[in-house]
Amino acid sequence: MNKMNATLNRVKTSWTFVMAFMLMAFMASCGGNGDDAGNANMISGGSSKTWKADKELTASGDKDKLTQEEKQETMQFYSDGRFAMGGGGSLETGTWTYDQAGRRLSLTFEGSDVSQNFTVEKLTDKEMHLVGGDGSKMELKAD
Repeated sequence: MNKMNATLNRVKTSWTFVMAFMLMAFMASCGGNGDDAGNANMISGGSSKTWKADKELTASGDKDKLTQEEKQETMQFYSDGRFAMGGGGSLETGTWTYDQAGRRLSLTFEGSDVSQNFTVEKLTDKEMHLVGGDGSKMELKAD
C-alpha cells in the first residue's frame, strides 16, 4: 500500500507541475500583444515627449520615403492632453486622447472639427507605430 501511495504522490506532483507549466505558457502567450499597446504615459512622458517620423509605409506595405521636410517635423505630446505638431515654419496644435484597450490614438486639431484617429500597432517608451484609417503606417521614434 505504501508503494502505491508513493507512486500516486509522484503522479500527483507531476500532474501539478504540468498544469502549472501549461498555465504559465498560456498566460505568456496571451500577454504578448498587450504589452505592445503601452499606455498614455509612454506617449507624453512625465510632462511632455517629442516624437519624429522614422519610417512610413503605404497601405499596400511599400516603403514611402520621407521628404527632408517630413524628417524635420516633430510631434510633441503633453501629459495634460495637448499636442503641438510642427516643422518648416508651421505649427498645428490640439488635444489628444489614447484609449489603451481599443489601441486608438485620437488627435483633435484646434480651431476645427477635424479629428484624426490612429490604431496603435506598437507603443513603447522609444517607439510608436501608428496605422491610419487608409491602412498607411508611420513609425515614430522618441527624441
